[in-house]
Amino acid sequence: MNVFIGGAWPYANGSLHLGHIASLLPGDILARYFRLAGRNVLYVSGSDCNGTPIAIRAKEEQTTPKQIADYYHKEFVECFSKLGFTYDLYTRTDSSHHHQIAQKIFLELLENNFIYKKEIEQTYCEACSQFLPDRYVEGICPKCGNAARGDQCDHCSTILDPIDLLEKTCKICGTIPEIRKTEHFYFSLSKFQESLELYVANAKTHHSWRENAIQLTNRYFKEGLHDRAVSRDLPVGINIPVKGYEDKKIYVWIEAVAGYLSASIQWGKEHQVDDAKFWDEHSISYYVHGKDNIPFHTIIWPAILMGIKKSLPTHIVSNEYLTIEKKKLSTSRNWAVWVPDLIERYHPDSIRYFLTINAPENKDTDFSWREFIYSHNSELLGTYGNFVHRSLKFIEKYYSSVVPDGNIDPYFDSKIANLYKSVGLHIEDAHFKRSLEIIFDFIREANKYFDQEQPWKQIQEDKNACNNTLANCVFIIANLAQLLEPFLPFSSTKLFKKLKIANPVWQTIKIKSQHLEMIEPLFERIDINQIEYERGKLLNP
Repeated sequence: MNVFIGGAWPYANGSLHLGHIASLLPGDILARYFRLAGRNVLYVSGSDCNGTPIAIRAKEEQTTPKQIADYYHKEFVECFSKLGFTYDLYTRTDSSHHHQIAQKIFLELLENNFIYKKEIEQTYCEACSQFLPDRYVEGICPKCGNAARGDQCDHCSTILDPIDLLEKTCKICGTIPEIRKTEHFYFSLSKFQESLELYVANAKTHHSWRENAIQLTNRYFKEGLHDRAVSRDLPVGINIPVKGYEDKKIYVWIEAVAGYLSASIQWGKEHQVDDAKFWDEHSISYYVHGKDNIPFHTIIWPAILMGIKKSLPTHIVSNEYLTIEKKKLSTSRNWAVWVPDLIERYHPDSIRYFLTINAPENKDTDFSWREFIYSHNSELLGTYGNFVHRSLKFIEKYYSSVVPDGNIDPYFDSKIANLYKSVGLHIEDAHFKRSLEIIFDFIREANKYFDQEQPWKQIQEDKNACNNTLANCVFIIANLAQLLEPFLPFSSTKLFKKLKIANPVWQTIKIKSQHLEMIEPLFERIDINQIEYERGKLLNP
């Protein structure tokens, strides 16, 4: 089976924060799992380097949009690498390849009569002498009354048009924009409503979408889908490939999602492989993103794919929001935990563990420094690390670091075989938190087994029984390393080297008697004084 996994494309206008990683981490868990299970996987994403947010940042810092995009794209690549993300291709939307594919999609939709020209009213700032991109317009959401920008309200998730905003102002200079007529291209989104409703109903039947995605998408259906502008007067971006309109740009909301296809094609060219196998009716696809990106993945992108006759997303993995110390994350107020800072001081598996076991899969969840540090010390170090370390240290001390031959208990053989099945099914259903809980329940059981068998007594009283106990412990550790590889790849890699597991797979393995390398702890304890230090930094950056 061919599995396509697309991670949402972060805007290259500022550093990644924990909210980004919480919403994107499931993609890497899926990719690692499916590779272990022997599936053909294509896992792609990239930096969104077009659009207004980057232009705004460049204006604020008195530099160019390209310099901003270059800086943050490089930072993103480094952060994802340090966190163990295994993209097959991580690219960017300002590449010439992406421009060509986005223009090709635009022309195909135009040829298929899903794009048309229309004269519209648009906000124009006299002081700045320009039509304003949507995010350059700020005001009050007409639906919920909260502050919003011109493309979308983050409070109620309503997709907006700038002229709908109340109390409009220009983000650049603060003046009140006027309304002028101009001509733009529009995407016939309304033509797809019936087909999209059938598509979503099928997804609900097969439980392949998160419930928040289904509910929000059905809300848009109830309100009625409206045709959307696909061109804008922007300073940077992808030129409209139509004579006489080259000065206009393809709207970022349509070209950014096209990145999934352009990245797939780019990967195929680079590896001389036909990427089409990931886009036919026999493949499955996972689209991984946060709540604010739901309509773009459940309505916009499927409609585009229908318009160009490509296979539709089969699984929508959309997280809710991650709050920080019980408050809504806010980059403008610096109420955020920044990833470049976090990965300098904490183990990447600690970050991955906490964001999975506390994932906002069905509701908002909170990141607190207290819970993060106590979770590391009690679960990763105290439960998992403790079982591994005391088992291997015992072998080092009493068996000269040679794994003893022993009989594997049929109970553990059966238990572990069932773990591969149940954990695998939960991962495929995008229930990552439950997957990890099941594994750690078993680790706690393994610790009890070590305590009950008391190998420190067996080594004196019954050497054969002790051999069996330690053989079972190593058997458990080897399989835990494989089961946890999608979640905790760095500690699993350590164990693979130690136990000489050359090709990890998603099935039971048994370890022959062998000499272990020097035993060292998988994790180090974090000083709990770090809690107040980190909270102090957050409150007083």
